[in-house]
Order: sequence, then structure tokens, then C-alpha cells
Amino acid sequence: IAQTIEGNLRRLKTDYIDLYQFHWPNRGSYMFRKNWAYEPGGSSRQDVVENMYECLEALQEQVDKGNIRHFGLSNESAWGTSQWLRLSDTYGLPRVQTMQNEYSLLCRLYDTDMAELSVYEDVGLITFSPLAAGLLSGKYQGDQVPDASRRSFVNNLGGRVTPRVFDAVEAYLAVAQKHGVDPIHMALAWCHTRPFMCSAIFGATTMEQLEHILDGADVVLSQECLDDLNAAHKAYPMPY
Repeated sequence: IAQTIEGNLRRLKTDYIDLYQFHWPNRGSYMFRKNWAYEPGGSSRQDVVENMYECLEALQEQVDKGNIRHFGLSNESAWGTSQWLRLSDTYGLPRVQTMQNEYSLLCRLYDTDMAELSVYEDVGLITFSPLAAGLLSGKYQGDQVPDASRRSFVNNLGGRVTPRVFDAVEAYLAVAQKHGVDPIHMALAWCHTRPFMCSAIFGATTMEQLEHILDGADVVLSQECLDDLNAAHKAYPMPY
């Protein structure tokens, strides 16, 4: 951890990192579509907890040196996060500030796993893939693969392209049309209605895409729109 952080500081040409996040649990994770056949328990509880404690001690050293200020997690579960928090509170070590997990209208595992922990333990979500790798823009409808799009490089979009997903996207596009809102703006604005949301990390290939996304920064969704989005989610709860 020390070697990695110090290397990051050199490459970034900065004196400290505001938020340093672990990317993947050492014991594994059910993220990235692994939830369909996930079996926990590959490591003993003692080994997992001891590793977490060692990581927190290493992070404390980096905080004491002024190299980092806060730390967060990514692709973690509720149980894993609860253990990080327990160890932090028990031993006075750095506390988890953020969680970077996938979350979007099409991927809402967080709602029934991490949401309550996020709210009550003040661990905010920084979602990645809030546009579901571009699916929620509608550009892949009809199984299209536009030139230079992500799908032109990774056809199944990391397991997100399934027989169910295009019908689900169509339902969300219909909601956007009904309420006169751009589907990209709608998807991002919806993320920010969630009580545990800190920020949404979106991707843009071109300046035009970036400008379009930023144009929707102030979009606020009506309650009627939110109700329709919930109805679409109920009809298509886990499209991938």
C-alpha cells in the first residue's frame, strides 16, 4: 500500500491524495455479473479480518505522513464494509468514507445490499456506470453497434448485453419521452435522487458527449417521472 500510494504521488505530481480507494476486495466480489453464481467463503473469516486490519494500519501510516486524507472502498459488500467499519471504530483507524460500486437504473443491487448501511453509517456511494455503459442513452437499441462506441470494442459491454436488456432500456426511454426529458439527463438525475448518492462517474468519448451531459446538470425529475421509473424497474428488475 505504501509503495503504491507513494508511486501515485510521484506520477500525479502532488503532495497528497484526498481520497484513496481500494479497487477490489482481496477475498473476491460478486460484482461484474459474478452475482449469478457467487459463493462466499473462499477465505476464512480470520484471514479476511486480519488482512483488513493490516490494510487499515498501513493506511493510518499514510494518513500520519500526510500522503492521503481519506480512504474508500470499491466493489464491496455490506458484510465486508461492516467489518471495515467495525475495525476502524474499535481500533481508531481510518474510517471508510465512500463506496464505488456499479449503480444505475439497470443495475440496482445496491438498493437491497448496501443502501441501508450507506445511509446509517454515512458511507456515500460514488457510482460507476450510471449510464450502464451507454445502454441508457438508447444508442444500442435494435442491437446496434455504432462505430467507435464502447460496444465496438467490447460487444457484450461486460455482460450487460442480454436478451432482456433492450426491453428494459425501451421502458426507460418511454418514460423519458413521456416526461419530455433527455434519457441521459434522466438517468443521471435519477441517481442523484438516491439518499446514499455522493456522485456519479460517467464516461464521455467526445467533447460533444461531455457537453451534452453537463447540459443536464440541473435537471430535476418530477414525482410522476420517478413513479414511472420505479414501475419500469419493477417490470424489469434485473436485466443483466
